[in-house]
Amino acid sequence: MFEWKSWLGLALAVVIALVAVVVVVGVISLIVRGIARLRPGVYETLAPLRRRLRVLLALLAIWVAISITLPVQDLRDVTNGVFRVLVIAASGWVLIAVINLLLNRALHRYPIDVPDNRAARRIRTQVQLIRRVLAAVIVIVTVGAILLTLPGAQALGASVLASAGLVSVVAGIAAQSALANVFAGMQLAFSDAIRVDDVVIADGEWGRIEEITLTYIVVSIWDQRRLVLPSTYFTTTPFQNWTRNATELLGEVNFDLDWRVSIDQMRTQLKKIVAESDLWDGRTANIQVVDTTGGFVRVRVLISAADSGAQWDLRTHVREEMVEWLQSKNPAALPRTRVLMVENEARARSKGSSEPQDRGLFSGSAEADARRQEFTGAIPVQENGRDNILDVAESDPEDPHDPLDKRSTHDKD
Repeated sequence: MFEWKSWLGLALAVVIALVAVVVVVGVISLIVRGIARLRPGVYETLAPLRRRLRVLLALLAIWVAISITLPVQDLRDVTNGVFRVLVIAASGWVLIAVINLLLNRALHRYPIDVPDNRAARRIRTQVQLIRRVLAAVIVIVTVGAILLTLPGAQALGASVLASAGLVSVVAGIAAQSALANVFAGMQLAFSDAIRVDDVVIADGEWGRIEEITLTYIVVSIWDQRRLVLPSTYFTTTPFQNWTRNATELLGEVNFDLDWRVSIDQMRTQLKKIVAESDLWDGRTANIQVVDTTGGFVRVRVLISAADSGAQWDLRTHVREEMVEWLQSKNPAALPRTRVLMVENEARARSKGSSEPQDRGLFSGSAEADARRQEFTGAIPVQENGRDNILDVAESDPEDPHDPLDKRSTHDKD
């Protein structure tokens, strides 16, 4: 009689279990292929889930086979513990694949390769955040379930709970920046401030939002560089979002031209340029004189385009065409610097004026001389209680009674 609880029986039971797994997987594949005929593309999306499901079913079948046919009773607890840990880990692995499958199927309803993809980009951003959060939760729960199956895990958990107060304070201080970025990433995803594929100007760089994670955001710059910024940057620093509500943009091209420029001719030429370009969306094409400073006329060309890339190319195209037109058709409008020579004219005017100019305040006319006499005439001086008049203009230096005579009394005698 064949003995199942032997090493030969164990090997045979394992083989039978694997064959049963192959049969079950084959039946499931046939069912899925039948469904895929009605909905093309479904079978390809199930590839990660099918591989993980095969591993889980194989582990379960082998576990059952070993538990029934293991000949050594002392090894049964060890094998049960090992397979219990492997099955829990594989179950978490399969659950992550199921969540990814469901979220990917939801994203297929919102393609982003369409002109108006604002709602799709918002959904994609939120789904990416939800995917990462759920994956982190599943990993934590799986690790916790594995620890609970290990001997002594309850005592370890009790010791961790006993010191939860101190650990929470230390962890809060150590993970303050990381937690701030996590909450900032969730806030950005669900507040609709930025979305994947949004065109932004952040940290002085122009690019598109390529990826939004729980802690950082990747901006794909126009020259194929990648700018990685923490999530808190977009919640604490002002930035420009060019596709917040729509992709249409206005752009300007400025010219500093001569005063002889013809604005009407420039308007006519601008309409001709934009009409021949596929980059113009037909909304706005206008020219205005916005400033006159430094001897130049500042002319602003305002044009519109469907998105930021087309707007940049349209601006460069209009600038090049206008420069060529000004050089060939309207050279008088090119900026010039004028210098007026006034030196000889001023010298000739100074030689020709022989008569005095009545422009002085105290000289040059009778009224000016009278005004000077008022300020330089007699000045009253108080001396010994009597008023003596000091007349500077009429004093005689030889007069002995002159109060300004500097000679001493001895010299006079």
